[in-house]
Amino acid sequence: MKTDILLVDGYNVIGAWEELRQMKQERLADARNRLIERMAEYKAHTGWRVIIVFDAYLTPGIETKMRQFDVEVVFTRENETADERIEKLVSELSGRRVQLHVATSDFTEQWVVFAQGALRKSARELEIEMDEIDKMITAKVKGIQERRPFSKIPLSDEVAEIFEKWRRGMK
Repeated sequence: MKTDILLVDGYNVIGAWEELRQMKQERLADARNRLIERMAEYKAHTGWRVIIVFDAYLTPGIETKMRQFDVEVVFTRENETADERIEKLVSELSGRRVQLHVATSDFTEQWVVFAQGALRKSARELEIEMDEIDKMITAKVKGIQERRPFSKIPLSDEVAEIFEKWRRGMK
């Protein structure tokens, strides 16, 4: 059985998704957090391991790794771009039982990781996939809510209507 891993070029996706691009104008941290939340939904739905790489190229310091919502988040070290870190991860994580997917709209980066055996996915393709996942999750929640009984005690529609009026303070 193959393990699927999605590597996400964080700032590239933020720049490509309308929702995140608008958030970035107000506050970059909010856009980052929203992307992490969305990728946690992706992970929960697909079961894939998700690693988001953010560029810290101009920020002094060492590489920072953290886990948020069961998603791995990497901030590159000083003088290292997200593209360079993603290329290293593709090299490190490649194996016969691993299928790597890289989400970026950077055309050059797509070809570099493709040449190393990873599958490429544009930021737009990932956004479309997330929209489909959202629709499936919404439908699933709606189905659960519709199947759940209104009351734990079986009531006729007439009695349930009377109780609902009482609950709302109507006579």
